[in-house]
Amino acid sequence: MDVVVVESPAKAKTINKYLGRNYKVLASFGHVRDLPAKDGSVRPDEDFTMSWAVDSASAKRLTDIARAVKEADGLILATDPDREGEAISWHVLEVLKQKRALKDKKVSRVVFNAITKNSVLEAMANPRQIDAPLVDA
Repeated sequence: MDVVVVESPAKAKTINKYLGRNYKVLASFGHVRDLPAKDGSVRPDEDFTMSWAVDSASAKRLTDIARAVKEADGLILATDPDREGEAISWHVLEVLKQKRALKDKKVSRVVFNAITKNSVLEAMANPRQIDAPLVDA
């Protein structure tokens, strides 16, 4: 079984129907972490390292995702196909690395522009890696 992470719980429910029992589709509910509104969130003297914060609702969802990933064969990040979605996938991946949920599991990124069975299945057949320049943008 693979875990698929999307942004919306409504999308998760629909996509889970398309993919079937070999997948567990979970929602991140959008952004999972942010820069706190305080001095020191971005540290210029440390190559502009950023200190990220996770709110309590996102922390619970990330714990649920981490728990599912630990029991899964792999992780598929299927957030929206825009810059924001790419960043959300990156943030989810970074938190899962910190939680040591991934170990040697395969991680891939898929994108689709429509929530139709054909679009989702075609995206799943053509995975890629996270686009770092898009995240940095």
